Order: sequence, then structure tokens, then C-alpha cells
Amino acid sequence: MERRETFYLLIASVVLLYILYALLNNYVLDPGAEAFLGYKTDLKRELKPSIWLKVMYVHVGFACVAMASGLANFSRYKNLVYLRSDASLAAKDGASRFALVRGYARHRGFHRANGYVYVASVLIVVLTSGYMAPYATGGKVSGMGFNLLNILWLIATTTALVHIFKKRVVRHRQWMLRSYAFCFTNMLIHLLAFVLHDMSGIAYVTSYTIGVYGAIALVLAVPELLIRAGARSKN
Repeated sequence: MERRETFYLLIASVVLLYILYALLNNYVLDPGAEAFLGYKTDLKRELKPSIWLKVMYVHVGFACVAMASGLANFSRYKNLVYLRSDASLAAKDGASRFALVRGYARHRGFHRANGYVYVASVLIVVLTSGYMAPYATGGKVSGMGFNLLNILWLIATTTALVHIFKKRVVRHRQWMLRSYAFCFTNMLIHLLAFVLHDMSGIAYVTSYTIGVYGAIALVLAVPELLIRAGARSKN
């Protein structure tokens, strides 16, 4: 098994487990988010739990859709590479070539449609996050962090779209990787908060705020490391 395929399977396992956890936790185990809402004190705006919860349900649902659709499209890119490679080997075989061209077109069609699903999901996640930012745990400092995340995510996703519209496939893939990294923001925030609060004893609100900015640093840095590692392996 190739190293890239192993890495993809690892990421896929993490994504699927986290989607399952997010759906169960937010819709079944704790639909009222009672423990989490308990940390939202000293807010400058009045929090209306019924409205906040409805927005949160939409936010979580489409965040899971974005994670799943992005994961599927990275898998489809791998299939497209194999199809192109096989097509070059089967160039002298008319029947094989015809079948491969049909397969390539089918995969490309799925990739495009699924890409639009991803972009639409990102927009909905960003809009709902914009509503919830003023009520973020940690107050204004955390809220500013979420607004920054939303802006950066929109920039990365829009840039990826512009590149594919101009047929710049490599740059499109690079910016989609940068965009997809933002899907892991919530997971990283809670992971960092767990380490700081549950394992180190730091107050939860402080841990959560640090987690927000730690997640920003990670979702910006990790894609760049992966892109550079990929470029070195090709060289």
C-alpha cells in the first residue's frame, strides 16, 4: 500500500469517527448542549437558547456534510490519476480506451457536483458560525477568532474555485487542501481544550480560547507542510 493511500485511509477513519461523534453528541446524547451552554457567561448580547440551538443544529449538520464531501473528492482525485495513467497504457486498445474515457468522465462529473455540495456546505457553516461568534465561549476574544476563521475559510475556498475555473488543476488541489483543513477546526479546538483543561487543569474558558487560536495556527500550517512534502516527494 502506498504511503499516500495509507495517509488517506487514516484521515478517512478520523473523519468518519468524528462525524459519527458529532452527530450522536449534538442530536442524540446532548441535543440541548446544556454543559457547553453553561460556560457561556458574561455575554454582552442576550443568548436565546432556542434560536442558538437551531442554528447550531444546522451548523453541525452542514459541517459534517462538508467533511464528508471533501473527503470523497480527495478520493476521487486519486481515482482520476489512476484512470489517466491506465488510459495512456491502453491507448492502442480501442475498447479499453473507450471504457476508461467513460469512467474518467463519470468520475469527473461526480467530482464537480460533489465540489458544489462542499462549497454550499462551507457557505452555510460560515453563515451560521457568524451568528454564533458573538456568543462564543470566551467572549469577544474567541468571537474574533471565529470571525477570522470564517474569513480565511471563504478566501481559501473561493481561491480554489477561481483556479479550477481557469483550469489550474494543481493550484486548485492545493487550495482545496487549505480549505478542507478548516473542516477540522472544531475537532482541534475541543482537542486542545481537553488537553489544557482536563489534563493540565487550566480553566475551561481559557483553554477553549487558546484552543481557538491554536486551531487557527494548525489549519494554516499543516496544509502548507503537506503541500511542501508532496512537492519534495515528486522531485
